Amino acid sequence: MSGHNKWSTIKHKKEKTDAQRGKIFTKIGREIAIAVREGGSADPNTNSKLKDVVAKAKAANMPNENIQRSIKKAAGEGDAASYKEITYEGYAPGGIAVIVEVVTDNLNRTASEVRHIFDKCGGSLGATGCVSWKFERKGVIEVENDKGLDEDEMMMIALDAGAADVEYGGDTAVIYTDPNEFSQVRENLENAGMKFLSAERAMVPTTTTEITDPEMAAKVQKLLDWLDDYDDTQEVYHDAELPEEEEEE
Repeated sequence: MSGHNKWSTIKHKKEKTDAQRGKIFTKIGREIAIAVREGGSADPNTNSKLKDVVAKAKAANMPNENIQRSIKKAAGEGDAASYKEITYEGYAPGGIAVIVEVVTDNLNRTASEVRHIFDKCGGSLGATGCVSWKFERKGVIEVENDKGLDEDEMMMIALDAGAADVEYGGDTAVIYTDPNEFSQVRENLENAGMKFLSAERAMVPTTTTEITDPEMAAKVQKLLDWLDDYDDTQEVYHDAELPEEEEEE
């Protein structure tokens, strides 16, 4: 159990402008479409993958009408039929490990464009498996500590909900779960009155590399920003601990 919130220093975050919110909602809409297709149901109560995506959408403050519209569109039009999920691995400047999860309807185009972003920003796209061994798939739930719980109280609630680990950050806490137990832990925390800031299955680095040099941090951040802004990108993971001011730009 950690006494601070390291996740906030490695999770790629950007200021949520209206345009960025729109892109986030579009990405979640694609996830909803895939969840409906793969789960075979447009009902979150019978489709666990869809239920998890809906929880992620709510944590991202996606309006309920947008969520329902995305579900109905996926169920009625089958618009996820041509979507493919693929993961790319590579290196940012300084040897920082980067994983990019994308959803695309054109694998050749996406592969070329992702490679171009890595090259343009001083990184390199690698082979499958080149950096994924540095990460573990976990359920990651960031909650707002709006009740003013101390570390022991937060820890007790999380453990009672079935969590595997907790990072306490004062105003927030990050709760980690086994990926297979993510849905149940999330529901237990919801029933305990926790307010989610994010809730997802994520690739979490087993170790991190702190970057203190401003010039190197800027180079890494540029690549992360370009990848994050790419239309086909769903998630970007990395093992860098960037200066907080760099993360928030």
